[in-house]
Amino acid sequence: MSLVDGTSRASDGTLARVALRFTAFAERWFPDAFVFVVIAVLIVAAAALANGAPVEAVVKSFGDGLWSLLTFAMQMALMVVLGYVVATSPPFARLIDGLAALPKTGRGAIALVAATTMLVSLVSWAMSMIFGGFMARACARRKELGMDYRAAGAAGNLGIGAIWALGISSSAAQLQANPASLPKSILDISGVIPLTETIFLWQSAAMAVVIFLLSLGIAYWSAPSVANATTAEMMGVDVSRQAIEVSRPQKPGDWLEHWPILSLALAGLGGYWIARELQKAGIIPVLSSLNTLNLMFLVAGLALHWRPRSFLTAVSRSVPATAGIIIQFPLYGAIAAILTTAKNAAGISVSDQLAQAFVDLTTQGTFPIAMGIYSALLGLFVPSGGGKWLLEAPYVMKAAIDLKVHLGWTVQIYNAAEAIPNLVNPFYMLPLLGVLGLKARDIVGFSFLQLVVHLPVVLFLLWILAPTLAYIPPALP
Repeated sequence: MSLVDGTSRASDGTLARVALRFTAFAERWFPDAFVFVVIAVLIVAAAALANGAPVEAVVKSFGDGLWSLLTFAMQMALMVVLGYVVATSPPFARLIDGLAALPKTGRGAIALVAATTMLVSLVSWAMSMIFGGFMARACARRKELGMDYRAAGAAGNLGIGAIWALGISSSAAQLQANPASLPKSILDISGVIPLTETIFLWQSAAMAVVIFLLSLGIAYWSAPSVANATTAEMMGVDVSRQAIEVSRPQKPGDWLEHWPILSLALAGLGGYWIARELQKAGIIPVLSSLNTLNLMFLVAGLALHWRPRSFLTAVSRSVPATAGIIIQFPLYGAIAAILTTAKNAAGISVSDQLAQAFVDLTTQGTFPIAMGIYSALLGLFVPSGGGKWLLEAPYVMKAAIDLKVHLGWTVQIYNAAEAIPNLVNPFYMLPLLGVLGLKARDIVGFSFLQLVVHLPVVLFLLWILAPTLAYIPPALP
């Protein structure tokens, strides 16, 4: 039977067959993520009208909120672009080949892909997807390993589906730490929450370690044996190196594009600024700024590609992966504005109603579990860490304040739960799948197994660690 076209797979286990059927259903019936965002706008607008808000108020909130996230959208788009640029640079390509030479077995190679992808995701979720894809391809070139290419692809997806949001590339934590990027509607509720109260909590680090080891174990033990493995060659995928080739300069203008002094000078300028900021403010405040984080990747990309033309070629290849961010984030801003600013005659918004529902239906003890389940379910339909936080934050933060739940841990509840649906949602798989040369149905069976195990473990950790943190009132501007 074919292992690529989604037909019967008699040799797979029961759980894998269920997962593959689930993916086939999703690919057949689920539209593009943009459609879900449009539907969400209409639902939220209808909810605001049903709550008693005037039509004029809803329309005004929509228009005012539409452009409230331009800064954040650009920051997220640059994170994707620059992550790709660094991962495709010649030195990184050599590093990936060197790492791929280490495993002795196919299962060991899959575990290596999982481990390196998750570690990279703590720094950049965007780069982890590209890095994971190239790691899987490099391991697949070692035909003697007999590595299952589907399982390796799923391991490469763990960067976005396991612990990324518990690292410094967490969109929600970075938003809450950066008042310039945070909409006023949320800032007025939660205030600024520094990274020391979110991703740098020991509770967050402990949770990240547990999820990392759990994911690694599942990736290793769920990998098919050599006898049952489906290799890249069997799937008809060409995994030969895809190096960025730069043609020889022909004209004076071309020579400038190949002159490394230009790249190195610009990288040196940015590197000097970063060094000054580190000396002046320290590492945690510097890493709290998305602008500085992106500048670090810009400097690294310029230096690693060496020549301007190589750098620009990598940028051009990365741009298509930003399409969803560019077109969808304005709509997320509009949704957040309608939720919080379109109020009825009594001055109550939909966000206020949702917050009250959380308060009425949960307690301080059950809030982490309820919010975790809600965030994970919503992530199936709104696949955006930062965008979805802007939808949830107004009412979950208000509920957390009413229930006296630590606000930083509330952000981490969201972070840990938000990653889970990414294991099966094809939205963020797209850059990875493009590198792998696969379809979502090829890897989601293995990812679905990760989801089944992750969900109860993550909810338990969110619940058991919450009481170790005392409530701190928000520091409002």
